[in-house]
Amino acid sequence: MHTAAISIKRALVSVSDKTGIVELGQALANHGVEIISTGGTAKTLSEAGVKVTSISDVTGFPEIMDGRVKTLHPKVHGGILGLRDVHADVAHEQEMEWIDLVVCNLYPFAATIQNPDVTIDEALENIDIGGPSMIRSAAKNVGWVGVVVDPDDYAIVMAELHDDDGLSFSTRKRLSAKAYAHTAAYDTVIANYFNSDEFPREQSLTFKMETILRYGENPHQMAAVYHSPIKSGSVNILDAKIHQGKQLSYNNIGDADAALACLQEFTEPACVVVKHANPCGVAVGSDITEVYRRAFAADSLSAFGGVIALNRTCTSSVAEEISKVFVEIVLAPDYEPAALEILAKKKNMRVLALGEISGRQPRHEYKIVAGGMLVQDRDVLELKAEDLKIVTETKPDLNTINELLFAWRVTKHVKSNAILLARENTTVGIGMGQVSRVDATEIAVRKAGESIQGSVLASDAFFPFRDSIDKLAGTGVKAIIQPGGSIRDEEVIQACNEHGIAMVFTGVRSFKHG
Repeated sequence: MHTAAISIKRALVSVSDKTGIVELGQALANHGVEIISTGGTAKTLSEAGVKVTSISDVTGFPEIMDGRVKTLHPKVHGGILGLRDVHADVAHEQEMEWIDLVVCNLYPFAATIQNPDVTIDEALENIDIGGPSMIRSAAKNVGWVGVVVDPDDYAIVMAELHDDDGLSFSTRKRLSAKAYAHTAAYDTVIANYFNSDEFPREQSLTFKMETILRYGENPHQMAAVYHSPIKSGSVNILDAKIHQGKQLSYNNIGDADAALACLQEFTEPACVVVKHANPCGVAVGSDITEVYRRAFAADSLSAFGGVIALNRTCTSSVAEEISKVFVEIVLAPDYEPAALEILAKKKNMRVLALGEISGRQPRHEYKIVAGGMLVQDRDVLELKAEDLKIVTETKPDLNTINELLFAWRVTKHVKSNAILLARENTTVGIGMGQVSRVDATEIAVRKAGESIQGSVLASDAFFPFRDSIDKLAGTGVKAIIQPGGSIRDEEVIQACNEHGIAMVFTGVRSFKHG
């Protein structure tokens, strides 16, 4: 392996994204580098007064088929791939000249397919063939060739040429790795676009670094956040407009994402308060200020330092209420100017505008485990009143059914084992993340306190024993919603009958293991 610095005498420049390319071209030309170029890149450089050699003059072959075939030629790839200390005789015999630097980025396939009206023909025309081939050839021959795929790296190349009169091996190696990542990500986007299998035999994902974070879950853990190259069109935290506050932390992003996911369950005015990725207070209603008050009061102790998420414009009235307490993040579709002025007084509060908040969209969810990855469909199942099966002697009325459905929608976002108590479309007690369902029930009951009177209960999975139901005796819980399906369902139903509690089965479980 050749690890010494290399002189750049000849460069092949062919880019789709022309950011900074004129400045790079001028720097290369001033350094005495011969520039070979293609199509639009050659035109851009020439118009800027940079002398270029057409790729056709190198290959002796014209660009054909609307530019589909131009760089796929032995004189191009031989000039890139040849080992200078091994293949010099072959290159001389075939009249090939060495190419020391390849500057290339690719047709904008990801941007093209984000147009919802794009046709498959348009998508196909934006699949680059020659570019990835040149990039991979240059990346492979890292001992003798430099490759640049990111305009942000032009300055590094120009600086080394100016200061050291060559390109170091350490820089070539780093750029080579970046080049392979670039083509791998490009191919992954294409493969995923054309893949019609719900669970393909081979699964690849690609993301681009957004920023390095201060730390991860804990200060001793390094962390970064990565952004999907495909804009899904659905609302998300990473695309939010940040009106104020310092950089979001690793935990901030996770908590805010959890708050948004729960918020997307509702179309009526809603407020979700999240702490440590779990809802601690949720309410829906007709007036967003009143809804916020109920959601925060549901567990104000846990809400301290949490995330407040609203699905309606944050008004000055809501902002006044929020400014009375300490919260880390406020999320809303938009903010009244007066609301922003009020919140600005809380300098450390992050204030994010999400834009229009639509419902959760079906997609896959991924979880990295040792040795591989788990993939599943997102839980976007919606339940309606007609989906429920009443199994007790006491029958819930329509208002109670609606309260049960509200509780169920929130429970989907509480880590299992999960028990949730709600009254008048407001959570009043949540028991989460317990290894025993009866423990989760006890926590929810304790948190609810006197508010438990007239409440409904949601359980994310069936009750394996009647002990949880017996804990509710005399508390004032009037109805329960749960999946059903236990071998002891009859015992659980009998316990409800004994205590005068109505119960409905959903027929579906809603675990959230985290």
